[in-house]
Amino acid sequence: MQAKVYNLGDIVEMKKAHPCGTNEWKIIRLGADIRIKCVGCQHSVMIPRREFEKKMKKVLVQANPEDN
Repeated sequence: MQAKVYNLGDIVEMKKAHPCGTNEWKIIRLGADIRIKCVGCQHSVMIPRREFEKKMKKVLVQANPEDN
């Protein structure tokens, strides 16, 4: 299985939608834990990297595509 590539500032789609109705999240912190912020209601959540990688579907918008 190919490793998922994501960076700080990317907007990602998660498998489950947030209760506000959107499943788009912006990555605002990277490390052992990853903090993501809901694009719809601005609520932020910190989850372990391993759990994040399981729950993330795909990257919708890359923050800096020229860095690849």
